[in-house]
Amino acid sequence: MKEDCHLTTSLPLPAERDHIRPRIDLIVFMINLQSKYSLKDIEASLLHVDANFFLGKVCFLAIGAGRMNQISVETNVVLRLADRYCSPVLFCELECEKIRIATAQRLLQMLKICAGHLPGISALSFSSKIKNSIDD
Repeated sequence: MKEDCHLTTSLPLPAERDHIRPRIDLIVFMINLQSKYSLKDIEASLLHVDANFFLGKVCFLAIGAGRMNQISVETNVVLRLADRYCSPVLFCELECEKIRIATAQRLLQMLKICAGHLPGISALSFSSKIKNSIDD
């Protein structure tokens, strides 16, 4: 099975030459907490996402929380953004290898669920379980 992964710095996606868009299973919005521009780019990109995607196929990944003296975007701003879009948020410090690996594994698990590769669990139910565990 061939897996395609498309990375972009903003939405909407650029036009495909054949006008056929790839299937999108999961959208991860990466917010650099050390850059207010990162948050502004995310907020602008969110306008291009169909509302149906927020039912389990979107998550926010906040990076750079480990260097609190360099934070430009408060974590509560990210939490409110995720809450407004009913989507989970993960915090990751890229300098710590163990955290980076654990976050990558969690995102991969989310992708497998969103793509329908794990029978018996839907993206919507998984997203609500993650969101509830973060809120506790």
